[in-house]
Amino acid sequence: MPTNQISATLIQSDRDAVLAAIATIKQKLPFLMDLTPEERKALPKMGDKSRAFVSKALEVATQNPDFLPRAFDLNEMRKDVQLFETMYPIVMAMAQLQELLDDTYVTVGSEAYSSALQVYNYAKASGQGAGLEAVVDELGQRFARRTKKVKPQQAVI
Repeated sequence: MPTNQISATLIQSDRDAVLAAIATIKQKLPFLMDLTPEERKALPKMGDKSRAFVSKALEVATQNPDFLPRAFDLNEMRKDVQLFETMYPIVMAMAQLQELLDDTYVTVGSEAYSSALQVYNYAKASGQGAGLEAVVDELGQRFARRTKKVKPQQAVI
C-alpha cells in the first residue's frame, strides 16, 4: 500500500479567502500583462545575468544623457527598471508558491488515483457474485483501449 504523504482538507471559507487574496493581488497589480506565446517568445528576456547590465546602462544613461536621442525616454527606462526590481521578490515568492501548489496538487492527485486503482482491483477480485459486476465494468472503461481504424492500403502497381 502506498504511503499517504498528505492528509488535509481545505474548507470552503479558507478556499474563498485564498481566492479573495488572489483577487486582491490582481487588483493591486492592475498593470499585469497577458502575453500570447508568440509575443512572449519575441521579447528580449532579462534574467539574473542581464540585471547588472541594465543597471549599469541606466547609470550610464543617467550620467550622460547628452548622447541619447531626444525620443529616448530616460524616465520611462528608470520606471521600468524600478518596477522590475520591485516586482522581483513578488515574482520569486509567487514562483515558490506555484511550485508548492503544483507539488501538493500532483501528490494528492496521485494518492487519490492510487487509492482508486486499489478499489478497482479489490472490486475486480471480489466482484463475482457480490453484485459489483456493473460497477467493475464501469470503472474498467477507464482502461478500455480504443481500436484504431485501419486505412485500406492502396494497391501497388
